[in-house]
Amino acid sequence: MITMLSINLNVFITLVLIGFLSLSRTSEAAPSYRYHVCDNTTTFAPNSTYQSNLNLVLSSLTSNATIDTGYYYTTAGSEDSNSAVYGAFLCRGDLTASKCQDCVTAAAKEAVQMYCPSRKATLLWYDECMLRYTNVSFFRKLDESPRGFLWNVGNASEPNRFRQLVAKTVTGLVSVAANAPSRAKKFATKEENFTGFQELYSLVQCTPDLSSTACDQCLRGAIALFPACCDGKLGGRVMFPSCNVRYEVYPFYTLVAAAPPPTPVLLPSPPIQPPGSVPRSHGNDEQISSWIIVAIVVPIAILLFLVGCLFHRRRAKKKYNVIQEQNVGTEINAVESLQFSFATIEAATNKFSVHNKLGKGGFGEVYKGTLPDGQQVAVKRLSRGSGQGSEEFKNEVVLVAKLQHRNLVRILGFCSEGAEKILIYEFVQNKSLDHFLYDSGNQVKLDWPSRYKTINGIARGILYLHHDSRLKIIHRDLKASNVLLDEEMNPKIADFGMARIFRVDQTQGNTRRVVGTYGYIAPEYAMHGLFSVKSDVYSLGVLILEIVTGKKNTNFYNSDNGEDLLSHVWRHWRDGIPLELLDVNVRDSYSRSEVIRCLHIGLLCVQEDPDQRPKMQKILLMLSSYSLSMPSPQKPAFFLHSRTDPNMPPMTCSSSDQPASNSLSLSVNEASITELFPR
Repeated sequence: MITMLSINLNVFITLVLIGFLSLSRTSEAAPSYRYHVCDNTTTFAPNSTYQSNLNLVLSSLTSNATIDTGYYYTTAGSEDSNSAVYGAFLCRGDLTASKCQDCVTAAAKEAVQMYCPSRKATLLWYDECMLRYTNVSFFRKLDESPRGFLWNVGNASEPNRFRQLVAKTVTGLVSVAANAPSRAKKFATKEENFTGFQELYSLVQCTPDLSSTACDQCLRGAIALFPACCDGKLGGRVMFPSCNVRYEVYPFYTLVAAAPPPTPVLLPSPPIQPPGSVPRSHGNDEQISSWIIVAIVVPIAILLFLVGCLFHRRRAKKKYNVIQEQNVGTEINAVESLQFSFATIEAATNKFSVHNKLGKGGFGEVYKGTLPDGQQVAVKRLSRGSGQGSEEFKNEVVLVAKLQHRNLVRILGFCSEGAEKILIYEFVQNKSLDHFLYDSGNQVKLDWPSRYKTINGIARGILYLHHDSRLKIIHRDLKASNVLLDEEMNPKIADFGMARIFRVDQTQGNTRRVVGTYGYIAPEYAMHGLFSVKSDVYSLGVLILEIVTGKKNTNFYNSDNGEDLLSHVWRHWRDGIPLELLDVNVRDSYSRSEVIRCLHIGLLCVQEDPDQRPKMQKILLMLSSYSLSMPSPQKPAFFLHSRTDPNMPPMTCSSSDQPASNSLSLSVNEASITELFPR
């Protein structure tokens, strides 16, 4: 009994500490970017009047971010001109003025520099605030599009009960937020107990410019989407321009202290009986009367409750159907906004001039282009062997273009005319990671902090592809030449959509056609065609070891002793001399604990048994935690000895875009997938 009490007490203390740390992180963390939407059909030229007005709007929003309501709307330029800009921000209702200003300032900067440069219509969501600007007035207008969805990957232990609790809680908050006084925060939160040690935290919020009716409509429309995006998940949020709804099992907003108990109300004294009067009986007659009342009222109450539930369910279903119809229209608009004409692309690339050519890979050639608005892009002209129809290709591009993450290269649009299928990507200023990692003249430019940031960024990008995006995509060709570096040396994974667009979009399974680069392919994939998210984990492990050592994995295969990089690292790890592996170019800037942790994680990722490789969530946790215990790695997979495996598919020399029946398409690192870099 004492032991059990001690265990329960320890669990309770641990949970309290976790809750305290969560609260600390909520209140002290920097603004957390979550999602953004840019309108690809409306752009402005550099140094134009629109840009000047946009700068005025962003400056005004930033300076007014300390306003009490946490919301501000402003405009710049003449409303009857094409250069007018309308902007607003909405901060989460519990934020202090300083935190609100921090978020708005960060959003205003990142919108024009990172996420939506040269775009007239932009919408950014952070955990702490929303920033919006466009060339069309939206004040006091209910907007449910564009929209964003996010959810926790964890599932509730009792999904039915959890689903009901979420619906009841967030729906109950609608009237509280919608009926807030005019010009006040239309914001409400609530905490409900789910299990003994798990609470449900819910939040709803509208922009204060909405009427009570519009706010109510917006919130109920957002709640109606929970079954489609977040059913049974431990957390979820639906984000509209005019409102947002969110729930989690941890406190993501500042908790308000409980109100003091109400002052006791004194009941009136019983009436004084006149002398000689007979007191009224409180016996059987009154009890019978009470039972009769109960017998009549309770069935009526139950009936009304059931009718109300049926009405609400039908109304929610109707609302959901309406939103689904709106989504169909949104998808059509998305296709139109992403589509470029072949004439536009041809002009942007100077008719695909060799002087504009950036590289060539298995899926096609890449050119640098400049759009009419001055924006630089990377244009990938796909090889004519995908076998996809025009409509199928368009649908695939629309899906992949919605994958928005700071560590992925963004797809800006496409062109599909006749046999031509072209993808338009954002242009990343710096070259690919291998240019800095293996070029002796550039290795010194990539110090240890930059390398550690690169490892973290790549891991976050892969986690997004595997778990957090609308699609579940396995990259299958992760390597240094497919990681681009922007002007601030932030990593961006390239070619993550190629597998899906080329009709190999399974998330797990087996195939007789293996694509990828020799030295980075997991053994079970290369030998048996079996692939899963653990295939990318293996490739990430190889890449981590390359980043730490500054050595190219494939270079080891031509060495005299026949030792590959994985065996080389394993031997140093086993002998207790891991720091000797570190690239000599970073030995003046490295952190000993970070280097050893990265080598440890890299070896865990390249274990021969896929089940022994960590999941991406665990990898990110290991990278960020200094106290997390990690299992000891075993000897890694040694790929060379497996090439004579009798079950291995026959190997051919075909490139990865050519049709090959029952063939293993492996490419050397220099030419497998396009390398994007400016000349």
